[in-house]
Parts: sequence; structure tokens; C-alpha cells
Amino acid sequence: MRRLITDSLLEWRTSPSRRPLIVRGARQVGKTYSVLEFGRTAFAGNVRHVDLELRRDAHAAFADDVSPEVVLRRLQAILGIDVVAGRDLLFLDEIQACPRAITALRYFYELMPQLHVVAAGSLLEFALGQYSFPVGRLQYLYMRPLTFVEYLWAVGNDPAADIVQAGPQQTDAAIHAALLGHLRDYLFVGGMPAVVRSFVESGALLGALDLQDSIVGTYRDDFGKYGVRVDLDCLDEVLRSAARSVGRQIKYARLAQRFRNDTIKRCFDLLAAARVVERVPSASPAGIPLGASQDHGRFKATFIDVGLMQRLNAMPHDIDIAQASLLSLYDGALAEQFVGQELRAALSGQAAGDHLYYWSRAGEARGSAAEVDYLLTFGGRIVPIEVKGGPAGRLRSLHVLLQEYPHCTPGLVLSEAPYAELPDQGLVFVPLYYAGSLAGVGGG
Repeated sequence: MRRLITDSLLEWRTSPSRRPLIVRGARQVGKTYSVLEFGRTAFAGNVRHVDLELRRDAHAAFADDVSPEVVLRRLQAILGIDVVAGRDLLFLDEIQACPRAITALRYFYELMPQLHVVAAGSLLEFALGQYSFPVGRLQYLYMRPLTFVEYLWAVGNDPAADIVQAGPQQTDAAIHAALLGHLRDYLFVGGMPAVVRSFVESGALLGALDLQDSIVGTYRDDFGKYGVRVDLDCLDEVLRSAARSVGRQIKYARLAQRFRNDTIKRCFDLLAAARVVERVPSASPAGIPLGASQDHGRFKATFIDVGLMQRLNAMPHDIDIAQASLLSLYDGALAEQFVGQELRAALSGQAAGDHLYYWSRAGEARGSAAEVDYLLTFGGRIVPIEVKGGPAGRLRSLHVLLQEYPHCTPGLVLSEAPYAELPDQGLVFVPLYYAGSLAGVGGG
């Protein structure tokens, strides 16, 4: 399964400043598969794959002395493998199961830099406890579910993927309709690799939905596995409510009405640490960086995957996925989730700093309430984005923002409408399927 992260892995392999790499991300987003495929195709030697969750006996290799020579000698004896620096890839999978192995990574960087070492892990914040990451001695990549482009690759439609990757542009009506059709499929299937693979192989949605249920159950089980103390009933309710709350400001009391706010907040924070949900803070578009103006007490959230969001919203599996109103479901939250998910993936390769925000003027004395779905920066410019799952409407909030902050012009409107530039209104209309390739739109 072709993934965009492969290009980053190849750059890491040949970098003169290469450090041990940790590939992070939620459960079942494809970390293990991608690293194994990378090792198989990019190295002259072997991929030495050590799954530290399955092979608990391998933990002894990191018991006390964690110098590279000692660790390798122990691993070779325990697992019956040899590791040749410069030819082989050492892959420490599920590294969260053995926190001492993370400590050891710094010494591979300092004492054996010629060896290529990749680790992968989920729920690292939970498993590490009092352990700390070796700052400055490791590199990180984040994996997410398949993007829309990756989904198109998976279903074998490379020409459609090429059009989406090329970025927003005018296309003829037939191409536009075809891309919207693929997008509606993706909204049900989502981007979890196992689900996509099932759908591609069988063409049946029902089996894919069963896999989505299994993945949700895996997330729940993980908390108990790593000793996290949490009310599992509250966690379940918060998980399902979070999927139904995309596009709305989060208020803890509304997520699980039978529980105290501090209990609800803890459950939400755990889901955020596991990257099952991600915060979208409110910020002002007055200037860069957006993070300097974020309101930590006011935020919305995106879910990990649009397919899982659909499943947790109990969408009937026999609904006609080609119906025109699909993107307007849940008051447009489905379209907003898709756009947020695509923007998250596009921003993952950027340096830490400004990422995804939204604008809200609720409760301000100078005028009526207004809210714009997303704010982000491209090319040194603040870009406001309004998502329309149904008819475009009046776009009042976006016009209010552009009037108060004219340096943000043009604003982007993502909808099912064809691409169009409206310079007299300071707007660019972009089809939803281009959400992951917006950089540079409108002169940014």
C-alpha cells in the first residue's frame, strides 16, 4: 500500500545528520507495514524486525547496559539474528512496551551512527511514565490514516490521485463528478489501512464496517493494557460523543452527562494523547504565529478518521453513498472532519509551530457572533477556510473575518462546487477533494 511517508523515510536514510527515528501515530494507521516495506526496498541487507510487544524476552537486551554493542550482542543471542551496520535496518517495533529501549536510542546516535535504527510506537506518553525522550538525539515522523490521495492509490486510480495532488484548479464537469464520487466512498471507508484493504479486495462495505468496530474496540483496550486509570464507561461515552461533536466547541459536560467534569476531561485528554481526537484551538488571525493568540480554554476537535467517525455516529450501512446530500450530514460536520483530517496530514511534515486553528468571535461586544472553521498559515500568510457540506449560503462569518482582517484575503471556501476565483468578494471556491493540497492557493 503506497504511502506518502515513504518519501520522508528515504530522505532520512541518506541524510548526513541522520538520527534514530521514531515513527509515531495512533494504533493501526500503518506504521509497521510502511517501515517494513521501506526496509525491504531501500536496504541492501535485511530488516531486523523486533516487536517488543510480542517478544518480551527481547526486553532483557536493554536491562542495564544500553550501549549499542551490548544491546546488539544480546539481541543477536536472544533472537538468533545478526545486524550489519550500513546494510541492515534495525526496526524496534512497539517500542512503548519497553521504555528502556527508547533510552538506548540516544546511544545508537552517539556511539553507532552508521547503523540505521527505526522505532515505531503508539501511546508513548502512556507507556513511558517517568521516562523522558532523549531530546535532540532522535527524529520523529507522524503517521495518520490514509489521505484521500493515498486512498485513490489504494483503489488503483492513480490518474485521479495525480489530479488531486496537482492542487486546486479548474477541471471539466465529468472529472469533478468522478472525484466527488470517490470522495463519497472515502467518507464511509475512511483511511484506516486494514479497512481500505478489505474494501479494495471485496468491494463490500459491510466487512469494512466490521473492521471499523474492531479498531474502535482496540483503542478502548489499549488504556487498560498500559495501566491508565480511567473510568472505561466514561471513556466510551466521551469517545462516541467526540465523534458526534466535530465542528462544535467542546464542552466537557456535554460529552458525558453522567460524569463529573474532571473525569470527562481526563478521558478526553487521554484520547487526545492517543491521537484518537485532536484539539483545534481558537486563535486570532491578527498575526503570525497563530499559536501566540490561541485561546486554550476554547477549542473544537477533529477525530482520527472520517470512516470511524461515521461508524460511531451509527450511520446505516445501507444508505446510498452516492446521494447528493451526503456531505451535509451531521449539519456539515462530516465535511468539516474530512477537511480537518486532510489538513492535519498536510501539516504533519511542517516544523513544529503553527498548525490548525479556528476563529470564533462568540461573545465579543463589538458585534454578533461569528465563526470560521479553520485558520492556518501557508507561505507566511494566514489562510481562513470555511467548509460547506451543503449549499454555500451567505458565508457571513468568513466575510466578517475578511473585513476585520483584510490581510487574510483571499478566504477559501471548500464545498462540492467547482473551482472558482471571486476576487471581487475576496474568495476562492475550492472542491473539497483538494483539501490536502491547498498550499499556494490564492497567491499564498
